[in-house]
Formats: sequence, structure tokens, C-alpha cells
Amino acid sequence: MTPFSRRAFTAAAAASLLAGCGGHPAGRTTTALPTGGRPPSSPSPAKAARPLGRSVPVRLLIPAIGVDTPVIRLGLAPDGRVQVPPVTAHDRAGWYRHSPTPGQVGPAVILGHVTVGSFGDGVFRHLTGLSRSDRVVARLENGTAAEFAVTAVRTVAKADFPADDVYGDVDRPELRLITCGGPRSGDGYLDNVIVFAALTSAGP
Repeated sequence: MTPFSRRAFTAAAAASLLAGCGGHPAGRTTTALPTGGRPPSSPSPAKAARPLGRSVPVRLLIPAIGVDTPVIRLGLAPDGRVQVPPVTAHDRAGWYRHSPTPGQVGPAVILGHVTVGSFGDGVFRHLTGLSRSDRVVARLENGTAAEFAVTAVRTVAKADFPADDVYGDVDRPELRLITCGGPRSGDGYLDNVIVFAALTSAGP
């Protein structure tokens, strides 16, 4: 990861990510499928896939929770924070363009809303319902489909956002899905829901 990207990731972690998103209030706990330490970042070696070349994601599918969404590109806002998808009736996920593309070595980062104001539910409204080994498929601009397996799902306080776990350098292709969760605070929520996943296969 370049120094610029690392600074941008740190800025995102320090900020309240997706401050405008909502959802159903839940207990303010940290939940992880594995316990203790950093979540496992890859499936078993027998299922590991070779890294892909750089190609921008254009669609994201998560069959277990009914997600099938176009993916837009996100950059940095004027204040240096990572942008979030616009609040619109047709909610979409967004890939942070200073992160690796899905399938490249490193943590590709995709963000989405739990709710989109008066428009209702957001694209990541059921993210907490994912389980270990659930499939996440990123369709890329070059026609390749990068398939990932969920390794962990965590709900963490935004004040304690695990920047190193989410944005730190890794030696394999991984994916991070991020949204809001937990108790409401004004127009936003106090927690983030983070899904960790690792590449298992790639094909047309």
C-alpha cells in the first residue's frame, strides 16, 4: 500500500465512517466469528486463489443476504475523509479507489449504507447476517469475477475502529465491507460493522 493510501485509510478510520447511515439499533458489542486477536485473513491454503491483476469492480453480489448492486468509485472528500456513497433512492456500494481492486494483494475496501434517510433500507442493511464461508463476488471491469469467502464479521465502536485490522498491509488478496451499526446517535450510529473476506477463486 502506498503512503498516500495509508494516510487516507487512517483518515477514514479516525473519522466516523458513514455518519449518515442508519439501521436497526443493536447491542453495542464486538462480535467476531473467530475469537481473540486479528480475524483470520484467508481460507484454508487448499482453497486459496492466486492474486489477480488490477481491474476496477463494477458489481458486488452477496447471495446469502440478497445483495446485487452496482459499485461506484469513491475518493477523498475535501476534508480528507474517505467519501461515502451518495444518499439516494437507488443505493449502491462504493469501492475506495485508493485501495487495491478486489483480487489484488491487499485489502480492497467497499463501503455501503444501512439506510439512506427517507429512502429506506440501504444496500448493506443485512451485512451483520453474514456467516463464515459465505460467498462475496466482485465482478470486475475486465470481465473477471473475484470470489471471496467471509472469514469474520465484527461490530465495533467507531471510537475504537480497528484501523490496523481493516487497512493494514496483508500478503494476500482480501476484502473489507464496511457499514454502520449499533445504537443511534443523532443522525448516525455509534458503531461500524466490518466484514473480512479472502479470495478463494476467480473466473469469467
